[in-house]
Amino acid sequence: MCKLLDYPRSTYYDKQKEKPENKWKKENKKLQEDILKIYNESGKVYGAPKIREKLKTQGYEKISLKRVQRHMKKLGIRSIVVKKYRPQSTKKVYEEGENLLNRDFTTTKINEKWVADITYIHTQKDGWTYLASILDLHTQKIVGYSFSKTMDTSLVLKALDNAITTQKPTKGLIIHSDRGSQYTSKEYRKAVKLKELKLSYSAKGCPYDNACIESFHAILKKECVYLNTFIDYNHAKLVLFQYIEGFYNRKRIHSSINYMTPSEYEYLCKVA
Repeated sequence: MCKLLDYPRSTYYDKQKEKPENKWKKENKKLQEDILKIYNESGKVYGAPKIREKLKTQGYEKISLKRVQRHMKKLGIRSIVVKKYRPQSTKKVYEEGENLLNRDFTTTKINEKWVADITYIHTQKDGWTYLASILDLHTQKIVGYSFSKTMDTSLVLKALDNAITTQKPTKGLIIHSDRGSQYTSKEYRKAVKLKELKLSYSAKGCPYDNACIESFHAILKKECVYLNTFIDYNHAKLVLFQYIEGFYNRKRIHSSINYMTPSEYEYLCKVA
């Protein structure tokens, strides 16, 4: 046959010796495709632990963390890590107010303990803009936020009103923040007390007392802000809305709540 087709006999026998792609190679190829898909769908922010948890829901029940890490290294991908910029305030610190939270971040139900903070976001045309966020410690959900060109008391009041309107908390909820002038203002303290909520403040110069909301803002910067160049306030407002409402609350899984999204966990708490 080789003679008839003018085909080298040595090449023919070499081809016969070639083995089809083995099962292990096929599995690894499919695994890498699935890892890339999860990684890209997360906006390239998921590391190996979260990718592993997502893989377990897709049929890879026994996959190890090391195996995921090994394939991520082969693919040349990793979770994005960027350090946070923290401007320092020189204003006089409010001396009154108790630290009711006292670094006890444990909870038993939703709307039991909220933490609040402000972060800075730069835009090309409008300069610095400001985001005030409120996080429920039980669900890790951002229950209220406000975005503005000015960092005044109205910024935190709007975030508070947003959280109260959507969550409808009962009296006695603790809302904790640092001692920034916005959170210690008469207007803010009055608004909190009118709703029969309890004010709590971090110790002077101690960011660890408000570590959970600080952590959220660090995640926000790493996974959203530092990946974008904001043209102006409106551009930043749209992207932040898409991240907080579209991704963080509804799609981003958290190890602290059994690798569920904040919205999923909140729903389970409400129907339990």
